[in-house]
Parts: sequence; structure tokens; C-alpha cells
Amino acid sequence: MITAEMQRILLLVALAATAYLLVLAWNDDYIKGRAAPGASSGPVVTAPVGDAPDTFTEARQIATDVPKAATTPDHHDNAEPGRTPTSDVGDRLVKVTTDTMEVWIDRLGGDIVRVQLPRYPVSIEKPDDPFLLLDRRADHVYIAQSGLVGRDGPDGKGPRPVYEVDHNEFDFRGGGELRLKTTTNGVEIDKIFKFAPDEYVVEVGYEIANQSDHSFEARQFAQLKRDSRDLSGSSSYTLGPRPYLGAALTTNDERYYKLKFSELDDAPYEHEVNGGWIAILQHYFIGAWVSNPGEHNNYYGHKREDGDYIVGFTGPVETVAPGATGRLSSRFYAGPKDQDRLEAIAPNLNLTVDYGFLWWLAVPLFQLLKWLHGAVGNWGVAIILLTLIVKLVLYPLSAASYRSMANMRRVGPQMKRLQERYSDDRQKLSQEMMAFYKKEKINPLGGCLPMLLQMPVFIALYWVLFESVELRQAPFFLWIRDLAVMDPYFVLPILMGGSMFLTQALNPPVPDPVQARVMKFMPIMFTVMFLFFPAGLVLYWLVNNLLSLAQQWFITRQIEGGASNAAKS
Repeated sequence: MITAEMQRILLLVALAATAYLLVLAWNDDYIKGRAAPGASSGPVVTAPVGDAPDTFTEARQIATDVPKAATTPDHHDNAEPGRTPTSDVGDRLVKVTTDTMEVWIDRLGGDIVRVQLPRYPVSIEKPDDPFLLLDRRADHVYIAQSGLVGRDGPDGKGPRPVYEVDHNEFDFRGGGELRLKTTTNGVEIDKIFKFAPDEYVVEVGYEIANQSDHSFEARQFAQLKRDSRDLSGSSSYTLGPRPYLGAALTTNDERYYKLKFSELDDAPYEHEVNGGWIAILQHYFIGAWVSNPGEHNNYYGHKREDGDYIVGFTGPVETVAPGATGRLSSRFYAGPKDQDRLEAIAPNLNLTVDYGFLWWLAVPLFQLLKWLHGAVGNWGVAIILLTLIVKLVLYPLSAASYRSMANMRRVGPQMKRLQERYSDDRQKLSQEMMAFYKKEKINPLGGCLPMLLQMPVFIALYWVLFESVELRQAPFFLWIRDLAVMDPYFVLPILMGGSMFLTQALNPPVPDPVQARVMKFMPIMFTVMFLFFPAGLVLYWLVNNLLSLAQQWFITRQIEGGASNAAKS
């Protein structure tokens, strides 16, 4: 005969197994069924450039993209709305292949309209499909635009120029230079794209040969256009933090300023900066225009009438005398949030790896994690070692906390008797409890303060593991093939919940019955919340819990053993 207690246990086990299977099924049908981050929902082009890499319609690329020469933060330009070139989009595209990128450039204006990153596959399941960072199609736009505006700038008057080039495909593995050519009013303009080996930076410049009899005056603009659609896949773990999608720049006053799309919904942005850069950030990747140091630039941002956002800058006015040749340049970065690369490109650009307000603590933690990975060759093992090192450093604080909790657990029976004795007189109960704490030399808050002091380290580590592109598609072992996505079988979250339950068993009993029930529910709540967190984050919390459990068990055993020996003697 099965007892009622055993029936309840079996029922709970059955319900837990059913819930687990339902979550697995939901994961297969809903999460995995989504398009992989960085994948294009439109047709992808791999060979001839004549095959357009999008289903883009010309109506979305009217000349209103170009800023006015006089003021930058404007919603319109000098051209007539709806004026579009007549040449076919596919015939205008030039494809450049480098060591790190595949880039498509539209000869209309010389804009970069598509960037793929072969070294960063869309997913582990699709290792041959490169991550798509920039793209231009009917349902999504994210492109890098640049040109010349001003009195004589060809991009600011009527339709933008259609540059000429000898070929439509270039292989610049090892580096190379692409020149697009146009002529306007006796002025020959070469738009030059320089690609360096093993780099994600493209130097975009102009060589202006003024063969006319009057001076040529223009200013360079560089901008990013993007809609607000999130293709990063962050919704795969909606209960966790969401990566920032929006613009950012450095100013004379702030090293790192987030220019959120929501701010541009209300009003355009304008700021003058010496040098600087402006970028659009998403999870793990970034597109950024970097100006020349020392130049006085006007930075701007606004929302277009069609819902797209534009952020960029215009440089100072440049004048080229008759018979002279002038040169202008800026740099464009499209690639991963690699701190070392970004720091070498421009001051403060590495801050786009956003670790939040605890960045000053997160940066050295990341450097330690990176060094550990170099030593062991596995990011999962590096996370375990990093957690162990942090635990050792904070051992005195945590030990004090666990000693306090162990002492509270030791005197639990006496505390319960006091509560029963003075249950009708709360003031007297409080006085007796304080006297009892003083007699036993126990600080009831001793377990709280050390834990609070550890929280900054925990939060900083959390964001390091969440923001670092190095952990994207990094395998651990067995079924954990990607530490940046959730555990496909939810093994780590369940183990983490179990470790929380065991830890609670070592804690002193909570006197209030309502609080006791809430505490018992906490492991379940955290397990559900962590189901959809990246496996690397869950691994960190699991290892931290196991180390805390071992430390707490050891200290509790020491104190309770000492109390037992003292009682016998």
C-alpha cells in the first residue's frame, strides 16, 4: 500500500517530468524554429554580383538619406522626394572579398549595403553560412553611407552620382584598394576603399582632382541607416537581460554616450565633436564610422518618415583650388566587439563592449578569463577556473557570512523556544532576542553584509559572460556546443536549482512561515528563469553555488562540531 506522502512525491515527480518535456517541445517548436541571428530572410547571394543580395525596392533609397550641407540633423535634403535612379540595382553592386569580410558596395553613392563575416557563422548548425551584419532588403535595412555634400558636393544636389568601375568582383585577400570614379563639372572624383589583411576596418576616402577653373568646396559625410528590428536572437532568453540595440558615440564631454532610438523618436540629435566616432550596437557586433582625430565634426541623428534611423557626422568644409588635388577620408568598422581591435582603432571605441556601470571591475575580470582560456583552451573550463579564483579571493568575506549563518542555525532551537514563550509580546521578544544574541556573540546581520559586498563582483562577471563575443559559439563539452545560447536540454539550469535547494537546507530556518514558503519557492523560480539564459552564464552560477555549498557545509560542520564538543565537556 502506497502511503499518501509517497503518492504526493510521485505526483510531483510526474508533474516535473511533464513540465520538462513540455519545455523541451516548446524549445524545439518555438525557439529553434526562429531564423538564426544574422541570417537573412531574403535571398543570399554568394557569387555573381549581378544577383542582387536583397529584394530591396528603390522607393526606400531615395536621396533623402543625404544630409544637407549647411546643417546635419535634418529629416530632408535638397533633392526632390521620390527621385530615383533608373539603373538596375543588381548591376550597380560591386562585391569585395577579404580575409575577414564579404562586402557589397552600391555604385550609386558608393554606399556599403551588405557585409557578411565568414569567420562568424550564423550558427553551429550552419558553419558555412556567414553572419550577416549589414543588409538591405524589403523587410530590413542596415547600411553604411558616405559621400560629399556642400556647395559642390555631388551627393547633395539631385540624384547621387553613379560611380564607374572596371569589374564587379574583387578578391582582396591580403589587402587591396578599390577605386570608384565619377566626374562632375570638370572635377574628377575617386571614391577609394582600402582593405587591409585580417582587419574589419575599411578606409573610405576621396581623391578630388580639380581640373576646372573654379575652386571645389565640399564636406564629407558618413552615416549609418538602420531600422529598429532586432535580429540578434536575444528574444531566445526573454527572461534574461536584453542586449542593447541602438546608437552610441564618443563626445568631448562623455567617453561613451548611448543615443537610443527612442530618443530619436522624440527629437533629432546634434552635437559637435573633435574627432570621435559613431556606431550602431547590437549583441556581439558593431558597425561604426570613425572620423580623423583633430577634425571638427557635426554629429547627428534622426528618425526618417519611413521609420528608419540615421546617425552619422559631417566633417569640416574642404576647398580644392583649380589644378590641385584634395583628399578626404574616414574609416568604417563592421565586425565583432573585439576589445583589443576596437581599442586600437579609436579612443573609447572599446567601450561599446558594454559591461554596464561596473565596467571598471568587469574589464580586468574579462582579461583574467581570456588569459585562463589561453592556458586551458576551453572557455567553459576557463569560466569554472575564474569562478574558483573569485571564490578564493572573496573567501574571508564569504567565510564570515557562512559562520554567521551556521551560528544562527546552531541556536535555532533556543530561538524557537523564545518565540513560543513571548509570542504575545513582540517588544519583550525583541529584547530577549537581542540579549540572547549578545550572550552567544552572534551578529544576526553578519550573513548579509559580506554577501552584499560580493554582489558587484557577481554582477560584473554576469555581464562579462553575457557581452563577450569570444564566448559566442564556444563549446564546453558533450551537449554544450555553444556557451552563448541556452542549454538545449536544460541540464545546467536544473542542476543549478538543485544546488540552490541544497544550500537552503544548510541555512538557518526562517521563523516566519510565509517567508519560509517563499524561500522554498526560490530555487524553482530561479530554475525557470535560468532555463533560457546562455549556458555560460548558467555554468558560472552553478559552479558558484556548488563552491558556496561546499564552503558553507564545511563551516557549518566545524561550528556545529565545536558546539557539540563543548557541550560534552
